[in-house]
Amino acid sequence: MTRIAAVADIHVGADSVGRVAAGMRHLNERADLLLLGGDLTRCGEPIEAELVARELADAGVDIPIVAVLGNHDHHAGRTAEVVGILGDAGVVVLDGSATTVGVGGMTVGIAGTKGFGGGFAGANATAFGEPAMKAFVNETRREAAGLHDALVAVRPRADRVIALLHYAPVPETLRGERLEIYPFLGSHLLAEAIDTAGADVVVHGHAHNGSERGVTPGGIRVRNVPQPVIQRAYRIYDLGEPTVREAPVAATG
Repeated sequence: MTRIAAVADIHVGADSVGRVAAGMRHLNERADLLLLGGDLTRCGEPIEAELVARELADAGVDIPIVAVLGNHDHHAGRTAEVVGILGDAGVVVLDGSATTVGVGGMTVGIAGTKGFGGGFAGANATAFGEPAMKAFVNETRREAAGLHDALVAVRPRADRVIALLHYAPVPETLRGERLEIYPFLGSHLLAEAIDTAGADVVVHGHAHNGSERGVTPGGIRVRNVPQPVIQRAYRIYDLGEPTVREAPVAATG
């Protein structure tokens, strides 16, 4: 069994010190790898990134940790500092890039990027008209292209491949959110990139009121793991089977 713990949208700030550490106290016993799907901080301030690092250290997490940033982590415009602080704490932060981790007797490849919005097939934004609209859609195209290239690069080196995002690639995991805000929660371009390049499972965050499970048009399973959705410190998935499934593990905080 290769066990992947995943969570997003922990939104660590000065008023939440100790909460993440308490929930992850026994993580090493339950999982081989931790994925963080963005919005790790409240507003992207370096002091908040330091708090994230301290929470992980206080919990004694010593399994590999791979993350992407979310929109909250970008708010202060200090992402380079945030990434540096997390990196010093042993967290690998992906941004249109990939890494491999040897766990559970297999090599797991993780390709990650933040992603962006734009909506989904039949109700999506297009790069037409005002420069601002073109810039909005082109940002999503850039994110999707980076994810695609990272997946292509890592697949030959891995037994299982995970696409790690903040924004949603499919509308199914947004069910529960207001329909009007779907374009700000994800984009079909991300799913197209994943289906074209290939992956075994997709993990994302951002949709606090969404649903946990979805699937891309190409049949790849998608999991939305914000804490408000999973209602626990993290969710564990088993990558040891040909079909990714939830691991039979006791409640985790």
